Amino acid sequence: MRRRWSARLVAGGSLAALCGGVPAVADATTAGVTAPEYTFTVKVAPGVTFRTFSTSGIGGPALGDLMTIDLRNPRVEVRLLRPPVVAARRTVSSMVNARHAVGGVNGDFFNIGNTRPGVEATGSSVGPEVDDGRPLKAAVPAGQRFGPGLPPATSTEDVIGVGEDERAHVARLTLQGTIRSRKATLPLRGLNQYALPVGGAGAFTSDWGGVSRRRAVCGSDTDRDDPCSTDTAEVTVRRGVVVKVEDAVGGGTIPPDTTVLVGREKAAGTLRTLRPGDRVSVRYRFTGPRRFRFALGGFPILRDGVPLDGLETRRPAPRTAAGVGGEGRYLYLVVVDGRSVRSGGLTVAELAGLLDRAGADDAVNLDGGGSSTFVARLPGEPSATVRNVPSDGTERAVANGIGVFTRR
Repeated sequence: MRRRWSARLVAGGSLAALCGGVPAVADATTAGVTAPEYTFTVKVAPGVTFRTFSTSGIGGPALGDLMTIDLRNPRVEVRLLRPPVVAARRTVSSMVNARHAVGGVNGDFFNIGNTRPGVEATGSSVGPEVDDGRPLKAAVPAGQRFGPGLPPATSTEDVIGVGEDERAHVARLTLQGTIRSRKATLPLRGLNQYALPVGGAGAFTSDWGGVSRRRAVCGSDTDRDDPCSTDTAEVTVRRGVVVKVEDAVGGGTIPPDTTVLVGREKAAGTLRTLRPGDRVSVRYRFTGPRRFRFALGGFPILRDGVPLDGLETRRPAPRTAAGVGGEGRYLYLVVVDGRSVRSGGLTVAELAGLLDRAGADDAVNLDGGGSSTFVARLPGEPSATVRNVPSDGTERAVANGIGVFTRR
């Protein structure tokens, strides 16, 4: 296990000083990033410490914020931050303050725009989401994702979160489900996601929201800019009974007792065999090595303290990341500013090195650029505010985030 350092109110000081004179890691640079110099440290809540720091990489000096969460403390909890529905966006500060959290960062990459006339951008995230142990959405195909290229052996199904064991984990969540009727049985290949696999069918529930589902049948498994499918079907199932079968994929709010099934190509043909009055069951769950209480998508960049091969090394930018240390007992939330004279940002490889230096054993990259946002409520303050400098000049609305809460 890594050496841990105490959380004290400190202005200034190096990492070695904060560790009582013993560096947490070797002094040599890790993945090209220099050891962070901590400029401010404060305990914001039981088990929660906020720090600001400076470091440098190939883009020059970089400034950042770090929150360390000790999950062993019974008064601290980490949860999913999200809008009321999957296909929507909110700023991190509004989500943090609405739920009275003490801090949070932005989360997964998301469907921010489209190049196709008449196809609405959904605002929904790339990877899985779990909230209070309940699956909200599944992962889009790799070719449909946004963000830097995935390192080898990683997937859009990779997540970071807190399990039922109250420890943080980086793991993979795979959707398993079926659409079953007397006429046919189909594998369920999607849940509340903005892109379905070619030839597959997905389910949309009231968690999706009112945004058009048309984006789900556009692009391909290898290229999100490929054309929209013209071979589609949409089936509305209310209380287990088919009430509508259409070729066109639509939109609008879905009632709580209703599931809308969307299929493309081969799956569309099967869905079109259904008729109003047919009984249909839709079942699904996530499978994986962990049962998560909360989770969101992010691609791994650090494993067992070693940056993964194939990480981006040439384009410093604003970055957000989350890491796990101490056998899941510690969670680290990091934002590094970029695209300014004061802070040039980090490459993804440098970000992995930074998380290693902070004490993480495993870490994921989250959405960066203009989405990178760090929000915290310091002692004595009435509300949480943005602590970093968003590169767009203002806070961007995002698909989800990681929130830090205190229990009474």
